[in-house]
Amino acid sequence: MHHLSKLILILLTLFFSLRSFAQSSDLGNWWIYFGNKQLKKKWNWHHEIQYRNYNIAGDLEQLLIRTGIGYNLSENNNNILLGYGFVHSQPYIRGTDEKTSTNEHRIYQQFTTRQNYPHLLIQHRYRIEERFLGEDFKMRFRYFLALNVPLNNATMAPKTIYLSAYNEVFLNAKAPVFDRNRLYGAGGYVINKRFRFELGFMRQLLTANSRNQFQVVVFGNY
Repeated sequence: MHHLSKLILILLTLFFSLRSFAQSSDLGNWWIYFGNKQLKKKWNWHHEIQYRNYNIAGDLEQLLIRTGIGYNLSENNNNILLGYGFVHSQPYIRGTDEKTSTNEHRIYQQFTTRQNYPHLLIQHRYRIEERFLGEDFKMRFRYFLALNVPLNNATMAPKTIYLSAYNEVFLNAKAPVFDRNRLYGAGGYVINKRFRFELGFMRQLLTANSRNQFQVVVFGNY
């Protein structure tokens, strides 16, 4: 409990420091929920919602809702999934304080594989996206590598404090091939078998610029 209190204090200090900084910078914040529901022994339902802001809260950049049905090829380690995503974006019109609005529909397929070791969990995810933006169609490929490092337990058992990191690269099917890269680091806590949360920071490198994102993430597993 002493270690958890220290982690919470550090993360809260980071949160309010970044909140103050965000009021005068381009630092944004993402509020995220990832859910996974076991349907049968090998089938699962993935669902998520991401509320992305240009600032800490209130200035919407993007709302993303994603869902999918997955199938475990082996016991909890290799999963294939077919899904759908809806993305509502509110980008600023260049040089103004006015926004425009766009909607995107996505179909995606992915393969996820995991390796579990004492004090280390590794995840690889390979995803293909078919993106429908009005009359425009795009295809994108994504590779995601994530690490979770439990600190006070050998596994991600309840009451575990852990560190989390990932890197994800996005590649377009047509030029320009490079779309973006996301690098993320966080501290997290496993509340119980069903819930855990993370407070983290992401650096997103785009083709023309880059952005920093603070993230508050909740994971649910049912």
